[in-house]
Amino acid sequence: MEIKIPSYVAAVIDRLIQNEYEAYIVGGCVRDSIMGITPHDYDVCTNCTPDEMMKLFSDFHTIETGLKHGTLTVMSEHKPVEVTTYRSDGEYTDHRRPDSVRFETELSEDLKRRDFTINAMCSNPREGLVDMFEGQKDIEAGVIRCVGVPEERFEEDALRIMRALRFASVLDFEIEEHTAAAMRSKSHLLSAISAERIFSELKKLLCGKAVCRILLDYSDLISLIIPEIKPCIGCAQNNVHHCYDVYEHICHSIENIEPDEDLRLAMFFHDIAKPAKKTTDEEGCDHFKLHQLASADVAEAVLTRLRSSNKTLKLVCGLVLEHDNRIFPKRRAVKRFIAKYDYDMFEAWLKVRRADTLAQSDYLREEKLADLDKLAELGEEIKAQMCCLKVTDLAVNGHDMMALGHQGAEIKAALNFALDAVIDEVAVNDHEALMAYIKENFR
Repeated sequence: MEIKIPSYVAAVIDRLIQNEYEAYIVGGCVRDSIMGITPHDYDVCTNCTPDEMMKLFSDFHTIETGLKHGTLTVMSEHKPVEVTTYRSDGEYTDHRRPDSVRFETELSEDLKRRDFTINAMCSNPREGLVDMFEGQKDIEAGVIRCVGVPEERFEEDALRIMRALRFASVLDFEIEEHTAAAMRSKSHLLSAISAERIFSELKKLLCGKAVCRILLDYSDLISLIIPEIKPCIGCAQNNVHHCYDVYEHICHSIENIEPDEDLRLAMFFHDIAKPAKKTTDEEGCDHFKLHQLASADVAEAVLTRLRSSNKTLKLVCGLVLEHDNRIFPKRRAVKRFIAKYDYDMFEAWLKVRRADTLAQSDYLREEKLADLDKLAELGEEIKAQMCCLKVTDLAVNGHDMMALGHQGAEIKAALNFALDAVIDEVAVNDHEALMAYIKENFR
């Protein structure tokens, strides 16, 4: 199979081959090319040593990315190409990185240390595809399979467990049974992996097209990564509004929202505290009062543990806190919500509410969705009209309040009073009209 290689990458490969070295594009760029996906970047493997690489590309701008591990970044046509010497790895005492690496002369030594067959293929213009472990066959079958002995691959790098889940979710592949069994038997090694690495893979997993299936099939591994989710698994919701248990509902809600990391994290956490808030009435109906508050607390704790950015933390926790807020489809209610947050938050909240609704039973579903459509229309209307929603949007200011005789804290209170009146549409945002309204009504 011939794989098209961009000119800037081909220039690097040609330089190596012309100097009697082997050189191939390798890994994800080969996998993506076979699948018809345009690669974002290209890695090259070679039997050329780092010292020789430095000499060979002396007329290129190079970056010593990881020269002691055999990697040199070559800038070709102003684009980076990572070139790495064939290598084999020493022991992985921390289950993440090799204690040492040994440079090799044989391509097979380099390929057999890689994680999955679909990532262990290479190619160059002269030889075409080199596939020693039937990676192309696994792509055609839609299978994630370890290279060699699965237990050894996960012992070497436990993050590969998360990577397997991520690839299965993103590519909509199945995980081969021996690989899956090894993932479970070696799952305790995930404790050696940093929170940042776990979080990075989790976010990609959540944005995959097969996220629901993978979360359901590997709930035991997910609950190992996020222990707070475990009580949700199998937690029944005997309620007319629901047709799944809590965990199933969460999984289905995730796939019902666009593959944006923050939105999918919001769906992952939105009902995570339901089991802790569950009560059952005399008729056998389950209730989960104030679960949104508790879920927001759990989301904050977990995201902090995972070293989330402050931006993601704020947005996700805000959406979890508000996800059960059933805004009445009236202008005043919509304006108050947008005034509390902003238009972007309102639009994100609508998406969360819709995904939540679609993962519930069909009881009143059409009515719920119709209300969300109406709320969306009102939001667009309010946005188009550039309605006054903040104190800074008012036609009056602090000096005007002082002119009316207000001082200190009264100034802020009077302005908020005016804003409430404008939002509720009992007063118009006009200077003279607001001055008169405040003078007559604010005490």
